[in-house]
Amino acid sequence: MKYVITGSLGHISRAIVTKLISSGHEVTVISSKSDKKSEIEAMGAKAAIGSVEDSAFLSKTFTGADAVYTMVPPTFAAADWKAHIASIGKNYADAIRTAGVKNVVNLSSIGAHMPTGCGPVSGLYQVESELNKLEGVNVKHLRPGFFYYNFLNSAGMAKHMGIIGGNYGENAQLYISDTNDIADAAVEELTKLNFSGKSVRYQISDSKTTSEIASVFGKAIGKPELPWVNFKDEDSFNGMVQAGLPAEVAKNYVEMGTAMRSGAMMEELLKNGTGVSGKVKLEDFAGTFVSAYQAS
Repeated sequence: MKYVITGSLGHISRAIVTKLISSGHEVTVISSKSDKKSEIEAMGAKAAIGSVEDSAFLSKTFTGADAVYTMVPPTFAAADWKAHIASIGKNYADAIRTAGVKNVVNLSSIGAHMPTGCGPVSGLYQVESELNKLEGVNVKHLRPGFFYYNFLNSAGMAKHMGIIGGNYGENAQLYISDTNDIADAAVEELTKLNFSGKSVRYQISDSKTTSEIASVFGKAIGKPELPWVNFKDEDSFNGMVQAGLPAEVAKNYVEMGTAMRSGAMMEELLKNGTGVSGKVKLEDFAGTFVSAYQAS
């Protein structure tokens, strides 16, 4: 079958491309970086170099595909982050409609049921909404939890301050996901194409309290007493800005943290009774955290 994969060769997309090619499928990879062309082609895929902000480019690239995998590439340059994410969703929907694509697997997130109040994930609500408007198109929204690799941003904190933390609430229960598990779920949906209409699939690799997360990483780096510190929103915002994040991005991350703290972000996940289904546990990821810790 013919697939178009967005997200260049990022954490999830690379794994999807590798798995699809190994199964003999024809794969086109969209990337905004021309220097990725040779690497994409070396993997056995076709490279389509262009921007997801260009609907005409997307329409041309999507034409003839049996299914497309959509995701919104990360950017910290947008003046209004939610609006930017929503605009990419509209571009995808317009291109899918024009190209006549009938099957879409879309990377979303837990919390995407929230039109407001969940930081960048509320932007993904808009993406889901745009794709759900498509008539005669089958869409599967993948909603993973908080990515393991996001914890790598705290490796320097653990090394130089002896703590790890966030504004998620006192000993909060987090639902977390490994990118390899997400890629496996995406490939399963893309290759089986047994979904119809508009539907959601949650993909959770592990669930731990913040104290348990600190314990896993602490043991891995030789600091078994590493504490998780619950930050105030203001302190969390200031810390991210001091670390170099734009205020718009920091503001949205803080907002997402408050949605996690209130429980609103997990409401739909828990209501649907979706449990842990991934193979990769946080302990399996701890070695990657150790590498980031040593390099910080």
